[in-house]
Amino acid sequence: MQAAEDWYRTRFASVAELASKNNQAVRSMREETAEYRRQLQSRSAEVEALRSVIDSLNKQLESAEDRQSSEVATYQERVADLEQKIREAKQEMARYLREYQDLLNVKMALDIEIAAYRKLLEGEEIRLSYSSPL
Repeated sequence: MQAAEDWYRTRFASVAELASKNNQAVRSMREETAEYRRQLQSRSAEVEALRSVIDSLNKQLESAEDRQSSEVATYQERVADLEQKIREAKQEMARYLREYQDLLNVKMALDIEIAAYRKLLEGEEIRLSYSSPL
């Protein structure tokens, strides 16, 4: 009976010790699991925050691209308008140059005609001066 009781006590002590170790292991695992859950929640919150930042940055990028596209279109229209004005100015300059050339030709013809009449008048004055009595 004594031997059975000793065996029972040792067996009970070893089971109690094993249960204590298992309880410590379970507590340790629960603490570790809780820590992992906190880390997971923290990482999940970070991921969500980063996703929000990414979404915000993507929206800003789209907005910037839209503005840039609009500005490019505006500048292209302005360039086309200025190029058209340059073409019109060149055409007008060419027309003015032709008019100037025509006027210059008329002036030269008139200068030649004036010179011819001047020579005629000088010749007539000389003729009149020789033929007039003194």
